[in-house]
Amino acid sequence: MNIEIISIIVLLILFVIGSTLPINIGVLGFVAAFIVGSLISGLSLDDIYSVFPADLFILIAGITYLFAIIQKSGTIDLIASWGLRLVKGNLGLIPWIMFVLSMILTSIGTSGIAVVSILAPIALRMAYQYKISPLMMGVLIVMGVNAGSFSPLNIFGVIVNGVLDSRNLAHSPAMLVVNCIIYFFIIALIFFIMFGGIRLLKKQTTAMEFIAATADDAQINNHLNDKQDGQLTLYKGVILVAIGFLVVLALGFDVNIGFAALMVGLALALAFPSKQEGVFKDMPWGVIFLVTGMMTYVGVLEKIGVMESITNLISSMDNPVIATLTVSYIGGIVSAFASTTGFLAAVIPMSVPILEDPSVSSLGVVSAIAAASSIVDLSPLSSVGALLLANVQGIKERVFFRQLLFVALAFVAFGPGLAWLLFMVIGMPW
Repeated sequence: MNIEIISIIVLLILFVIGSTLPINIGVLGFVAAFIVGSLISGLSLDDIYSVFPADLFILIAGITYLFAIIQKSGTIDLIASWGLRLVKGNLGLIPWIMFVLSMILTSIGTSGIAVVSILAPIALRMAYQYKISPLMMGVLIVMGVNAGSFSPLNIFGVIVNGVLDSRNLAHSPAMLVVNCIIYFFIIALIFFIMFGGIRLLKKQTTAMEFIAATADDAQINNHLNDKQDGQLTLYKGVILVAIGFLVVLALGFDVNIGFAALMVGLALALAFPSKQEGVFKDMPWGVIFLVTGMMTYVGVLEKIGVMESITNLISSMDNPVIATLTVSYIGGIVSAFASTTGFLAAVIPMSVPILEDPSVSSLGVVSAIAAASSIVDLSPLSSVGALLLANVQGIKERVFFRQLLFVALAFVAFGPGLAWLLFMVIGMPW
């Protein structure tokens, strides 16, 4: 049995243990990275240290630190009540506002991670407060991100269009975006209906009426007794400015959003030191450990060539339609555990023989691969999924981890097939 098969079997074992026993899967990931990487494959400790996702650690730690400060201030509750008033009490419109915002922000060039970092804390707080399924809210945010990610201004679109341009292959950047918007809207609509969206659309309420009807007794008392609740105070005003400043730093000046969040959080701590008690206690350290441990193991898999072996299977396919289906499923599987950006950069050039075949539509091939590779980005082992996991409220992290993992596995099983059916067999758009 070669090392590639052993490492994949170990990965499956980690999922089984982490899903059935009360053990942080990050611990399993770190231990597996050492055993498979060092003891079995012969990697040095420096090689293992080099794949630790320091950028992801900074991202999640920075964002959760800042939003722990923001949440303790009550500002997210204030934003949530404003948001509900904006949709005139129609709870069913809130997830779609998040979908549209995500799509617009990514379509103008914002990275998906940055968009989820900004929207997830607010959206998932609103989901908790107004009894909206956090899974449905998370799915609509990520589907909105994916819908806009293949814009010519976004890195995904830049990679795909750049490769096609360099090979002088016929393509349409605009139609690629249209295809992705249609595909991810369909997925979002299915989840919206499955998780009570129709019921939410039929139920209108004002923000404060809903809070009074659904909050815990202790929360109700706090709302009634605290005259400042639902009102804009000096501290909340400063925090709103800080959120705006974070957006400007991340989107306008391309500052790493993890470090930007740490800087903004530190500024708030220095300005209001008396309000910082318990902030670090509220951070989801278990989630941070979970994600970095598993990503370290995935990094070891990349080091020993497992990902390269999987993608090399593409070259052995002769039938372009079946080859596209195969590549789509490989994209879904690999992207669930590794960088979608990195996979697209590798697989699109490898797919040139398929794209050059006159019997198939190059737009259909690219659309299928693009959709299949990005639909699984809400996996809890990816950066986007980790941010959802770090910000969910009203549900145990372990339970939400399982839900995200189950959805990601369902997307791996059915998402690539649906993309292939729509773009290659049917030939979207109609």
